[in-house]
Amino acid sequence: MPHSVLPPRHVFVYGTLRAGGSNDIARYVPAPLRVGDGEIAGTLYDLGDYPGVVLAGAGRVRGEVYRITSIVESALDALEGIEEDGSGEYLKRDVDVQVDGERLACLVYEIHPKRLRNASVIASGDWFFRS
Repeated sequence: MPHSVLPPRHVFVYGTLRAGGSNDIARYVPAPLRVGDGEIAGTLYDLGDYPGVVLAGAGRVRGEVYRITSIVESALDALEGIEEDGSGEYLKRDVDVQVDGERLACLVYEIHPKRLRNASVIASGDWFFRS
């Protein structure tokens, strides 16, 4: 079945996909375009080698916004373990992110609640400043 190409969209990344992270989004082809830095409302959790965000709570989570193609989105879905029935490691959500005074509709990967057992909150809201 041929892969349909949809218009580019924005993604908010907050962990290993950030620039310099172990899964740096820049490695994907076609190369995502960095739009800027942003924050979302939520709670960031430390799951060991990677974080997970829950879009609830009074905290703020720092990250980066990129413009991506549907090809890159499919690759990110595979990396994040997205399942159509919602049983995967992450869930795809839509959030608004302020970037340089502009509100952008973004995709974000929210950790599935069942994955939070024994996870600790990252109070700073920033994966790179978690200690």
